[in-house]
Order: sequence, then C-alpha cells, then structure tokens
Amino acid sequence: MALDIRRFIQRFIEEAADHLPRLRKGINALEQGQADQELINELFRSAHTLKGSSRMLKLLPITALAHSTEELLSALRDGTKTANAHIVSLLAQATDGLSDMVNRLAQGAAPESLPEADAALCQALEQAASQALPAEEVGEAEPPLAIVASPPEAPARSTARANPSATADLRLSDTVRVRLDRLDDVIRLMGEVLSGHHHLHSLVAQANELSAALPADKQAPFSAFNRELKDSVLAHDTLMSDLHDRALQMRMLPLSVVFDPLSQMARELAQSLGKQVDCRVRGSEIELDRQMIDRLSDPLIHLLRNALDHGIESPGERQAAGKPTRGQLTLEAWQDGGWVVVEMRDDGAGISLEAVRQKALAKQLISEEALATLSEQETLDLIFLPGFSTKTMITDFSGRGVGMDVVKRTVVDELSGDIQLSSEPGKGSRFTLRLPLSLAMMRVLLVNAGGLTLGVTAPFVAELVKRSPDTFIDAAGQTTLILRNEFVPVVALADLLELPTPHAQVPEALLLVVHQRHQKLALMVDALVDERDMVIKPLPVHLRHLPLVSGMVTQGRNELISLLHVPALIERSRRSTQRTAYETTPSSQAHRILVVDDSLNTREIEKDVLEAWGYQVTLAENGRDGLSKALAEPFDAVLTDIEMPIMDGFALTARLRESELYSHKPIIIITSREKEADRRRGIEVGADAYIVKGSFDQNNLVDTLKALLG
Repeated sequence: MALDIRRFIQRFIEEAADHLPRLRKGINALEQGQADQELINELFRSAHTLKGSSRMLKLLPITALAHSTEELLSALRDGTKTANAHIVSLLAQATDGLSDMVNRLAQGAAPESLPEADAALCQALEQAASQALPAEEVGEAEPPLAIVASPPEAPARSTARANPSATADLRLSDTVRVRLDRLDDVIRLMGEVLSGHHHLHSLVAQANELSAALPADKQAPFSAFNRELKDSVLAHDTLMSDLHDRALQMRMLPLSVVFDPLSQMARELAQSLGKQVDCRVRGSEIELDRQMIDRLSDPLIHLLRNALDHGIESPGERQAAGKPTRGQLTLEAWQDGGWVVVEMRDDGAGISLEAVRQKALAKQLISEEALATLSEQETLDLIFLPGFSTKTMITDFSGRGVGMDVVKRTVVDELSGDIQLSSEPGKGSRFTLRLPLSLAMMRVLLVNAGGLTLGVTAPFVAELVKRSPDTFIDAAGQTTLILRNEFVPVVALADLLELPTPHAQVPEALLLVVHQRHQKLALMVDALVDERDMVIKPLPVHLRHLPLVSGMVTQGRNELISLLHVPALIERSRRSTQRTAYETTPSSQAHRILVVDDSLNTREIEKDVLEAWGYQVTLAENGRDGLSKALAEPFDAVLTDIEMPIMDGFALTARLRESELYSHKPIIIITSREKEADRRRGIEVGADAYIVKGSFDQNNLVDTLKALLG
C-alpha cells in the first residue's frame, strides 16, 4: 500500500516554523555585517534541512527554492562569495517565498496546489552563487529582483460550518488536540511538584533526628506525629511518580512517525540515483519523547542520504563485485533498558579508510603526523568533522559534506546520546545511535565538589568507585587510575572547574568515572549526594554560552543545580593536562614505536609516556589494525595489550614473529593479566617482555625499551 504522506505535512510545517525564523534572524544579522562562519553554517543547515524534508514529502516547489537558496549559502560558507546588499536581498526574498508556501500548507492547501517556485528568483540565487566576479562587484552591477509574493489564500472555513456532522464526530472522538507548549507546562509543573515532594523526605529525616533529641516524656506524641507524616509522604510517592510518568507518556510518539517517510524516501531517491534498494524497517512501534522525535529526524535523513549516495553501489558495480543487484538498507530500533537504540546499516561498499585519509589531508583537517597515529576507528570518525566528504563531485542529492557533523552534534550534544560507526570494505557500514527515552526527565547523579552540588546525567556515567590515592600511577605527568584493563586519567572535579578547595589527603578518593564514546575520565569528588530521576530544565538564553553546563535541575526549595556537560569536561581535561616532555637522549628520538590497545585512554597514555621520552608513536586499536600497520611500514618495537577484539595480543605477536621484518624486533606485552600461565604463553608466542598494568611504572617501561633497543 502506498504511503500517505499527507499525514506528515503538519510535522513539516512545525519544522519549518523553527527554521524560517532562524533564516530571517540570520539574514538580518548578515545585513548588519555579522557574517561569522557559525552564523553562515547555521543558515546553510536550515536551508539544507528544508530542502531534504520537503523533497521527502514531494513538496517540489519548496524543494526547488530551498535548493537554490542552499547554493548561494554554500558559496558564502565556502568563502567563494561575500555577503553584500544584493546577496542579502536575494536571501530575504527566498525566505519570503518559502514562508509563503509553508503558510499555504498551514492554511490547508493541498501539496499539489502549491505554485511553482519563482524561476527568476531561483536563477538569480544560483547565478549569484556561481558568478566569477567578486560579490561586491556583482552587487553593484545587478539590482535586486523585485519579487512580489502572491497573497496567501483565504483561511478555510470552520469545519463545523462546512460540515454540520463534524460536531457530532467531535463529540464521539476519543482524542483531543493539545498544544505542545501547554503539555510542556504541565510536565514542568509536575517536575516542580516532584522536587518539592522530595524535599518532604529530608524534612521527615530531620524530624526523626529531632525526635531522638527530645526528652523521654515528649518523645511519644512527637513520634506518633512523625510516623503519620512519614506514612503520608510514602503513600504519595507512588501516586506522584505515576502521575508524572503519565504526563510524560502523553508526549511519546512511535518511531514510525520518522521511519515510515524515510522508507518511502529511500526507495524514491535510490531510483533517482539509478540504484535498486530494498529498505527494511523494524521496531517502528518503539516510542520516544516527541522532543526526541523532532530532533532525530534530521540526523536520520542525513544518514539515509549518506548510505544511498556514498555506500550502496549501482547495480552494475554490485554485480561485478558478486553481490545481488538490489542493495539492502535496514533501519531498526529496539529498547535496551531505559535507552532506545536506532541503527541504520547497508550492504554497500563500506568506507574506504584510504579515501578518508586522503580527503582529511586534502581539506587540511589533520596533519600527516597526527593522521599516522590514528587507529582504524579514529580514522573512520574523521567523517564527523565539519565539511568532510569523500565524494569527488558535489551533488544536489548528498550535499556538500554537510550532515555528518550535524548528526554527531545533534545526537551527542543535543540528545545526550551516543553514535558509533563501523564499516567493513565491500560489506557495508553501520551507524548505531543510542538515545535516552526522553530529555524531559533523566536519571541524574548529584555529587559535591568544591562546596557545590553538581549533576551528571546517567548517559555519561560509567561507574562510581573508591580508590586509595596510593594506587594511582604517574603517566607522563598525568595522575592515572588502572581500572581493570584500562588506564583512566584522574582529575579533581573542583580543580577542573577552578573551584577553591583545600587539597587534604584522604585515605580513599571517591571517583566518578564518566565516559563519552571511547574516552573515559575519573573525576575526584567530595561526596555522593543523591541519584534519582529529575526534570531537566534548559539553560536560560543568557547562560547558553557556558560550555561546561548543559542544563539545570531543582532540588529542595527551588535550589538550582547545574548539570555538567561531560564531553566538554573531557575536552577541557585533555587541554589542561598537556604533557611536558622529559629530557630525551638522541638515540631514542629516532625510534618508532607501535602501540596496540583497544582502550583509547590506554593508547593515549602510553603514547604520552613514550613521546615524553622522544619516541615517535603510532596507535592501533586492535590486533588486526596493528598487524596491518606493522606490515605497511617498519617499526622499531611493538607494545601490545592481550585482551582485544578481532585479534588478541597473543595472535598478533605470533603473526609478527612469522614476518621476517619483525622476527627479531622487540615486542612488549602490557596487560592486566597476572597469571603465570599467561606470562608463559606470552613468552611462547615470542614476546620479549611482559608488563602487568597493575604494577605499571613508566620508568620501568622506558628502561625496558632502552634495553631491548640497545
């Protein structure tokens, strides 16, 4: 059965209601001379989103005008054009035209009744983008077009007037339309009530303490009152929680709202590319908060375009590769505890690591030296950098490298989620998004640091551990925790936030281990305050520039608590702990070392230690990656972990010893395995040294390397 796209028109209208004011505001800023890069990027993304969403719904006049607008914004974005009066005028006229067509839809006009996009305006936009003359000269040579928008159609008559039976239908309906902002107000108020109710628990605890301190003759009546108060508070706990849960459920929508039009879009756009694709959708009944659904639409559209344009091959290419001519694209969702996992995978050509490296170098996104140290996964992740694209020719379909940076920023920063990419040459790619069910309420861990109570949302919390400071190690000047098979940097949260705090020695340090994707950081805190579901409040406008704060929660009597933005904390920690190199010997500076470990933290820390002593270091994320890099270019020594996916350290060592190039090169195993049987096996496969992470000492590692390298 054909998909009825008309039911998605309202969502497009609501989406356009966000982007059109953004375009107007940005164009006004351009007119005032505020042509900074981020502003232009924002304008470009809005036009790009309107183009993609309208194309999906066959709103071709809107698509055409949005595309021409995007062309001009792309020229501004790339720096080939500079904003002037003529360009600003064209962009303003284009926005007026887009608004007019969206207003027609909002007033009930059928999609097929929209007037054609103004051909003269579209041509003028594209000419302004492609003209060889400087933008200032063009502005002088060509006067702005005078575009007169046709008046909007008169609003449709009331349904009740047009159809007398509509009133009866309305009375029989089991649903009612509620404005989303009103529903948000209800949820916000419920959050305030929950916060106040939680404060009653602290009052009950205080009453217990007071009761114990009273004289014996007064304890009995006060205890009776205290019990009644406690019972009343507990009786309301379930009721309050259930009431708030039901309020949240009213905002939940099935993923089919996004998945269904994406499936239709996949088939139609594949056909326009001359490709044959079967799109399979699973788990569309899974529900997410409406706020999540709205923000998830753009990233999934970008991922879909990427799969069709970059991934899945043409029928001829697939046949030559021994594949079925029809490509397979799967969009699947499933629930994992309090999370929803959304996965998009294809059976296309996969992502060429060499193409990624070459493009990253060509666009000067990374230096050759830094690129050489990246693992396979880190190389793949370069596609999330702004402006990155492996396509040699820009197309209207895939865009100009826009998309992947937007996907990452939306999923990680705006949705408090995570995104992982995996790819296998010739077999396809897989994007996995892990998202909370709702942004309105989330599990929050409250901690005390430097005299302040601060919050961290559950998606970023790995674990809470206690460790004696004596067990920490010094790795190239960085205090480090050995947590199972991984090196994790340790930093006092108060120091990271530059809060005044006494540095008293404690027998055990309380460490909040946070993570973002492959990175971990152990934050030293003073105390754990609480852990519970809390209503998240967005930052007010005047505070949204703060990079380390993502939102607010309330506790007790309207006490505001800042929520820390973990990705920004990890980045600040990396910047504030820049290593200072030790004195090096001339002989060590020429040696090239390959470090193989599946933990990003461990790789980076071992790299810092070795570079501090003058060694040149290349990183690999697993045995297969390490073997590939070792055979591609010579290294003077190899450091490897044992427990790694795909190929472990034992297998890597044995394979390296089979190569004439590494038959006598030093190979050092660094692992958390302490059993004698593991040591013996390491020696049997050819390792020259076996270092246990639990007793890791950087001087021991460097001394061992020096001895083995002679």
